[in-house]
Amino acid sequence: MKRVIATANAPAAVGPYSQAIEANGILFISGQIPVDPKVGKIVEGGITEQTEQVLKNIGAILKEAGLDYSHVVKTTCLLSDMANFVPMNEVYAKYFTGDKPARAAFGVVKLPLGAMVEIEAIAVR
Repeated sequence: MKRVIATANAPAAVGPYSQAIEANGILFISGQIPVDPKVGKIVEGGITEQTEQVLKNIGAILKEAGLDYSHVVKTTCLLSDMANFVPMNEVYAKYFTGDKPARAAFGVVKLPLGAMVEIEAIAVR
């Protein structure tokens, strides 16, 4: 069974996709960029502020699904500049304490809306 997860506390999709889909107890969260859902724009500041907003967006989607960060088993982090890897990790570590999820991180040429970071996540019940 498939269930769409949507919340006004995370940015609306900017294309033909869902914020998240839950199937058979697994939650697939679409890549989140640092858009503040209250204003619909990328947050001001650098990689630290952007990573904070991305992880807040992921947290809002997890909460809507009745889960939290401890349920996340895998993330994929996309960075527009690998020079931001260390400061992104510093913020990331504040959200994922205890057992850390598996993860991949990639440097990419460009992200939507000029974002510096995008993170997708998979969580399980």
